[in-house]
Amino acid sequence: MDNDIKRLTRLTAILTQLQSKRLITARKLADKFGVSNRTIYRDMKTLERAGVPIIIEEGKGFRIMDSYRLPPIMFTEEEANALLTAELIIQSSKDSSLIQLFSEVTGKVRSVLPDIILSKTERLEQKMGVSNTYIDQTPKSKYLIDIQKALVDCLVIRIDYTNKAGKCTQRSVEPFAIYSNQYNEWVLVAFCQLRQQLRSFSLVNIDKLLITNAGFEPQKITFTQYLDKAFGN
Repeated sequence: MDNDIKRLTRLTAILTQLQSKRLITARKLADKFGVSNRTIYRDMKTLERAGVPIIIEEGKGFRIMDSYRLPPIMFTEEEANALLTAELIIQSSKDSSLIQLFSEVTGKVRSVLPDIILSKTERLEQKMGVSNTYIDQTPKSKYLIDIQKALVDCLVIRIDYTNKAGKCTQRSVEPFAIYSNQYNEWVLVAFCQLRQQLRSFSLVNIDKLLITNAGFEPQKITFTQYLDKAFGN
């Protein structure tokens, strides 16, 4: 009986993994669950027989057919509390686009929570405290989500940018990476077509942003390599 419960738990977890990742290998799943590759392949056959449309891409891994969607996921009380905490922390991002979208996500989650868990989560929300940094309701930037999309889609963006000296310039840049600095502000690292090199742009100082239809080739250097070069180990 214990083995059956363990397998059912693993099958459910594999379904979640397949839904959250475009491709995943048998080796990664085997390592995650502490079983053999052969066991993972048997689990995949079981899921297929249960009607889950699993596609095997030779040499790459498993994925679920794009049109297939899992039933709504039920959250435990602990998971709901973790999401609530994340929502409070997200406010520290100081970017209105991220705060708004995450609030919409948590709103959808709240709508499917059982009443007993929802009531406990609401009580916890009233009892949780955060620093002034987190409860500041005046986000300084608003383009994080747009920049993330342009970065992933490899699209050039045009920005009106005001530097520290107060000078405003227009730049066409190729998004490379995004990070949060020591001042809790989001920073865009991008290849500046004007300067012909990677430059940093604080989102606080981006006055206007437009995603263009122009594509670009991603930089060969990785973000880790850039950080090592820019800031050292």
